[in-house]
Amino acid sequence: MYRQQRTLSFFSSVVKNVASPNIEIKKLVYIYLIHHAEQEPDLALLSINTIQKSLSDTNPQVRALALRTMSGIRVPVISQIVSLAIKKGAGDMSPYVRKAAALAIPKCYRLEPNTFPQLLDYLATLLGDKQYFVAGAAVTAFMEICPERIDLIHKHYRGLIKKIVDMDEWSQLAILRMMTLYARKCFPRRIKNAKMKDIAVDLQDFYGEGGSRDEIEAEGEQFVVLDPDLALLLNGIKPLLQSRNSGVVIAVARCYAEIGTPEYVKAAIGPLVALLRGAQDIEQIALYNIVSVCLAHPAPFVKYASHFLVRATDTAPVWELKLEVLTLIFPHSPPQTKGLILNELEHFFRGINKALVREAVRAIGRCAQGDPATAPRCMRLLLGQITSLDGTLAAESLTVIRHLIQLDPEAHMGTVVRLAKNLDSATDPQARATIIWLVGEFSGWNGEDNIAADVLRILLKDFVNESEVAKRQIILLAAKVCLHYINREAEKQTRSEFTPQQENNEEPASPGFTPSIDHPISRLWDYVLSLVRYDISYDLRDRARLYKALLAVPQLASLMLLAPKPAPQAPSPSETRKGLLLGSSALVLAGGGTVHGLRGYVALPDWVQDGHEPDPRLRVQDNTRAEFTPEGHRLVPAIGTLGDTGRGKSNGLLGAGAAAGAGLGSMTLDEFLAEDEEEEEEEGETEEEDGEEEAEDDGDDYKSEDEDEDTDTDTEENNEKAELEGFLDS
Repeated sequence: MYRQQRTLSFFSSVVKNVASPNIEIKKLVYIYLIHHAEQEPDLALLSINTIQKSLSDTNPQVRALALRTMSGIRVPVISQIVSLAIKKGAGDMSPYVRKAAALAIPKCYRLEPNTFPQLLDYLATLLGDKQYFVAGAAVTAFMEICPERIDLIHKHYRGLIKKIVDMDEWSQLAILRMMTLYARKCFPRRIKNAKMKDIAVDLQDFYGEGGSRDEIEAEGEQFVVLDPDLALLLNGIKPLLQSRNSGVVIAVARCYAEIGTPEYVKAAIGPLVALLRGAQDIEQIALYNIVSVCLAHPAPFVKYASHFLVRATDTAPVWELKLEVLTLIFPHSPPQTKGLILNELEHFFRGINKALVREAVRAIGRCAQGDPATAPRCMRLLLGQITSLDGTLAAESLTVIRHLIQLDPEAHMGTVVRLAKNLDSATDPQARATIIWLVGEFSGWNGEDNIAADVLRILLKDFVNESEVAKRQIILLAAKVCLHYINREAEKQTRSEFTPQQENNEEPASPGFTPSIDHPISRLWDYVLSLVRYDISYDLRDRARLYKALLAVPQLASLMLLAPKPAPQAPSPSETRKGLLLGSSALVLAGGGTVHGLRGYVALPDWVQDGHEPDPRLRVQDNTRAEFTPEGHRLVPAIGTLGDTGRGKSNGLLGAGAAAGAGLGSMTLDEFLAEDEEEEEEEGETEEEDGEEEAEDDGDDYKSEDEDEDTDTDTEENNEKAELEGFLDS
């Protein structure tokens, strides 16, 4: 069957062995039945009675296997039978059978959605199971069929948190996802303005349970007040950061990032970085999540900077993400770490991998924008590469230089002059085009002393041999130089024609300026038009005609050609992923850059508004009779909750100590022992009365037996008292 051979023709012969007493044969028949039941639904129904009988087998492994098989047979006719089998399995004495019942609930729901009300009742029972692997399977089923029914979780909330450490990895992933949703819907985000860290610790936390501790984490002058149950969750999942499963570590980091505070996120950074020691596929996925966390909290990653240095064996996606992390932590790093990062990026300039060279140059640009204090050093590194024989390196360096110059134009006039001097040595077309564009942007500085006209004159000597991308910038440079000349001459003429009559609010005379055709700049412009007129490029000829028409109206030309350019921003490549959930496929595959994103991705709901959250009393388990103070804290009785026998179901000593510490009144040891003796005396009197009534019927033989039993009872009572007193003394 697994070799893709046709085995359907043996269906009837194989299914006859479903009643075999050999469990190994039974397993093979069940596998075959699940594989082919959809193709032969009528014949598959013949084995249902035998499988139902296996549900009552004395071996729990056989019962669990039968339940798993019955739920795996995808025949809608048996949906009610499967529902009844799940009901029987949910009440089974064996936890393995109950786990199989929990895993069968989603299968039955997919088979027949109309069974949802029945399955919901079974699920509500299994969620409160005392066995951690049963509860974990129930949570997995809950997240698949009804993740919005958080009312089923309230009374099991604290119990599930205690079991989460012992669950298997798949169950831990499901319960972490469920708890994140639950926290958003049940715990409002309370922000408190304060000047100092305030931690209110309830005396109930004396035993380290951490369930009633209001932690307030500092965020500047504002503090996030954590609900006691939310703090219980965040502290309860902290051991999972040491999990061997990378998915569990990322799921815990997601919980801390979405419902925790920066202090909890800081605790998850070390385990996240440790994932980089895994296989390459795990390393790449871990880096996507690390970058997402680093976008919001870059400072804690500084001490792990050495882990993000690029290795020779790293694949392209891995070193791209590593360079991104280095640029994110660069502004928050000490000088020594900044020097290490810049030396690392400069090292890649001499590499043969053009993609790596390009990313290294862009990373230096992002470092310079993130930390203006290091911008001069970054500029020197980039200026040293503009004469490189590697066209990719020169072009990318000039692009980054252009971005840095636009951030502070007044401070980089000398840099533009230096770039213009290197035009002869710059051979890459894109690099030459970038330098020419920068010269044109600064062509209006210093009036007639500007170098733009001379640069234009030199470029026109070899205009025919220039690349088309460089020719476009030469035409634009010529138009800007001519426009600045027209504006300067018009301004001079306006000043010379200024008369005293204009002081009396009379309209000034129209300048009526016409550029002189004998001026060198006018002659350069005419020469450019002549050169472009016979060029083979339609685009260049159209641009020349457009600029010629614009210069006829200098005001319009100034608005279009001399408009101030906004300083370009170089955001981190993963900015589009910001806000996506850690551990989601959309974070890795879609990256937030697609229009519709990945199908199935669901963002977390907003925090519930304060005052609209469920009552915290709903999270008290059924076996506790808890009372609450006006402030909302749970009170613990002096002695554990009493059952019908009068003995505490929980540890009475723990309850007494907690009650005494909380100032709720306590019982002395004498009172406790006296109460225990009274209960035992009452039990003894009851036994004596029963013994007298039976003795009247059975004769004197029963009296001796009763006396022996009383002696044994007194001995047991004395032993219990001695053990209790010894425990209290210790």
